[in-house]
Amino acid sequence: MDLLRWGRSPWGEWVLTHVSWSLFWASLFAGVLFFVAHASYMLFSAHRKRPSSETDALEAQYKNLPEKIERHGLAARLFHWIMAAAMFVLLFTAFLPIAGVKFPWVQWHWMAGIVLAASILFHIVHATFFLDFWSIWVGPRDIPELKAELLREFGHDVPGPKDGKYPLGNRLYHTAIVFAGLGASITGILMIPRIRTGLVTRNPYYLADATWGITYVVHGLAGVGLVGLVIAHVYFAIRPEKWWITKSMILGYITRRQYLEHHEPSRWPVDAKGSGAAKHADQA
Repeated sequence: MDLLRWGRSPWGEWVLTHVSWSLFWASLFAGVLFFVAHASYMLFSAHRKRPSSETDALEAQYKNLPEKIERHGLAARLFHWIMAAAMFVLLFTAFLPIAGVKFPWVQWHWMAGIVLAASILFHIVHATFFLDFWSIWVGPRDIPELKAELLREFGHDVPGPKDGKYPLGNRLYHTAIVFAGLGASITGILMIPRIRTGLVTRNPYYLADATWGITYVVHGLAGVGLVGLVIAHVYFAIRPEKWWITKSMILGYITRRQYLEHHEPSRWPVDAKGSGAAKHADQA
């Protein structure tokens, strides 16, 4: 199977033109296969959280905390749902025509792309200057947590740090979605002058043919990657044991009990008003 498509430029040179759309079907299949495999695995997983007795003791220790703990502020929630809407429009308008559904998709696609790029730009500024930028990223500091989580999943009752504000899976997913989202957005903005939008003067020749080919390939790879990532995100959002996290992206808060069951207070300190004692980057 050829993963990339090639074509001849007007000057007879072989240049990249796009990715093979077989990758779309591969990404779709991989996403579906993942949630089937994970759902089957979860039937036998230990799926550990704090025991009730330990959580009861923490509730007595942190009885000054309110019943509702803020997890996501209004700005973060608005960003999330605007980005999600733009992402779904982009994926449907990009891949439904490939699946044989014909409609005038170009205008909807570039408009959703503008919304996505604007929302990402807002989030970068918001997370950098108003929140704790590094709380959502992964690094060497997370190795003890990863080791403890893996051992717990295999049924070992081992000590180890619980999650901070964001579970390790959230942080790993965030890293993947950042690269895919930025790849799709940056290359999409580069392609805006190539079509008639009314925003800029149309100029399909401001990049060389070879550069256009690389742009299309990066855009296509990011797009097919987002198919699998979005499937995984929706799957986890609707799982019963993850529904408390999804509700927090709608309502903005979790309960004190959920906070103490799933998080390490020392890694996500919360004050008596139910707000973070320090800034934290909001990301689903």
